[in-house]
Amino acid sequence: MKVGYVRVSTEEQNTARQELMMGELGVEKVFLEKVTAKTQCGREQLEAMLQFVREGDAVVVESISRIARNTKDLLEIVERLEGKGVAFISRKESIDTKTPAGKFMLTVFGAMAQLEREYILDRQREGIAIARQNGKYKGRKPIAVDDEKFVQVYARWRSGGCKGVEAMRELGLKPSTFYRRVRGYEARGE
Repeated sequence: MKVGYVRVSTEEQNTARQELMMGELGVEKVFLEKVTAKTQCGREQLEAMLQFVREGDAVVVESISRIARNTKDLLEIVERLEGKGVAFISRKESIDTKTPAGKFMLTVFGAMAQLEREYILDRQREGIAIARQNGKYKGRKPIAVDDEKFVQVYARWRSGGCKGVEAMRELGLKPSTFYRRVRGYEARGE
């Protein structure tokens, strides 16, 4: 069975082109996802597809950038597929892991996709640095948390009256922000 995986990075993006290609290739079942591929976390349809496929199936994608953004993730996904006896086919790069040349090309294109992603991040950092120099980039606005409320929740958390997750939820903070505030509060010796 040919199983397709279609992904776009945002809700606003259109999957029609990828879905049309899947139909042209005779793909019988398609898993569709609208989520960034920076990490595998939160990619429920990818995980569902990996659970669904069986020995003898082939997973078809429009390009390797649709299934992974770095070589490590790509190779881990393909390794999982191969462990189940499932082939991986990428239309754009003409990769088919049923062949030795396809396996080689998979590694090469995976490295190229990772390199391009790193170039994009470098350009983004450079653009932010230039914008900062010109006074046009101020960074994210700090999350406003009432100091009195923070002290109350902090005291309850430190005394074991609540778990960290509950404290973060109550304050509306993510873990990194919560613990940064805790370190700052404790450093001031309050």
